[in-house]
Amino acid sequence: MKAMKNYIARTFILTLLVVVVLLGLYFVPTPTVDGYTLRRVNMLADIEAEEPEEEPLDTIVLPPPVKPAFVDTCKTGLTCIEDYADSTQRGMKPFYEALDHADERPVRIAYFGDSFIEADILTGDLRDMLQARFGGCGVGYVDITSGTYGFRKTLRHSFAGWTSKGVNDSTGYDRKRIGPSGHYFIPHRGAYVEARPPKAHRGQLDSCEVATIYFEATDTILLATRVNGIDGDTGPLAGKGQMQAVEREGLIKSMRWTVEKADSATFYGFALDGRTGITVDNFGVRSSSGLTLASIPQERLRQFGKVRPYDLIVLQFGLNVATERGRDYSWYETGMLRVIQHMKEAFPEAGILVVSVGDREYKDEEGRLRTMPGVKNLIRYQQNIAAKGAVAFWNLYDAMGGEGSIRRMVEAKPAQANLDYTHINFLGGRTLARHLYETLIYGKEQYDKRRAYEND
Repeated sequence: MKAMKNYIARTFILTLLVVVVLLGLYFVPTPTVDGYTLRRVNMLADIEAEEPEEEPLDTIVLPPPVKPAFVDTCKTGLTCIEDYADSTQRGMKPFYEALDHADERPVRIAYFGDSFIEADILTGDLRDMLQARFGGCGVGYVDITSGTYGFRKTLRHSFAGWTSKGVNDSTGYDRKRIGPSGHYFIPHRGAYVEARPPKAHRGQLDSCEVATIYFEATDTILLATRVNGIDGDTGPLAGKGQMQAVEREGLIKSMRWTVEKADSATFYGFALDGRTGITVDNFGVRSSSGLTLASIPQERLRQFGKVRPYDLIVLQFGLNVATERGRDYSWYETGMLRVIQHMKEAFPEAGILVVSVGDREYKDEEGRLRTMPGVKNLIRYQQNIAAKGAVAFWNLYDAMGGEGSIRRMVEAKPAQANLDYTHINFLGGRTLARHLYETLIYGKEQYDKRRAYEND
């Protein structure tokens, strides 16, 4: 019997030769046959990590990535300002940017309104809050005489010897002489006006750094001053035929001006301010709809704006416009748009904020107190006024709490509003001033975040 041959060794040698050949073929350049490139032999392809194939690059230059727009939000529980400013930036921007320089110069707010802010209600507390944060002192601008001088808590104001004229007079006033508050004052010889700190200490009102009186005259006038009870010189002042501002500086606790001679003069008001920080001027006019602001001579407002420029003008009206079931306030929209344009031209550097009417209630057919439907309709028009005028808007009605809010303020202990279910009192003014203050501060913070984001 023949012995069987062992082929295992031969098989192993053959397999090894095949592996060596295949490994060697990996290093052979890839051949091309009839224009087709054959695949490279790679027996280890299944266990090697795959390298990503490089995609061919084109020559198109990609545009830069688009930066998403800054998303402005409103903090929960806050009624935020709606800014409808166009490219002219006459909304809140001038005021927010001015706050960055409050330690260098005065930042002024002119707050125009009706009896809702009479006697410095709301504006007095707003002034206190802003001055506590940004600095400043003094009560700001005050008319020469006032029907609420004994009611106001932010100033002790006395005067005598003046004839007062204004837009609320049915007859006997000269429209051409109307001043920024809608009034003007004619002095008799010896007429005086005096300002002293309020009886109760509050904020930064115990003293000021600059006292200014505003008037027009064509002839020389004699005006005596008394600062902190000490008489000053009675110097002749040459009339310029336009708005003039005469200042006294120092640590001023009380200020008195006496007119010794002023045959041709028309006086408007005085102001107690700081050299820096916040100033809030209250221009509250009882029974006003706001439309009479357009009747103030443009040239006088311009002149006033040069000697007392503003960074923000607030227009808060509506109590004397809304009716129980009023629906069409288009006539009012037309008039207020004219007012906004009038203010833009007179104060070209100021932002403008329209503040809506607050809650006002009446008794329905069943004797229940309800918010006037006409109030809600008017607020829609006021927001539209701000949008068409390209200025800012704040909904006071919403900030108060909306439907029934004035009734809740009347019923609060202690009461924050009067029994007419229309007007707030000083306590209510403090509450609403806090709402507006927090809104302004939040708006400033958001503005700064947006500016930093867009500049990044």
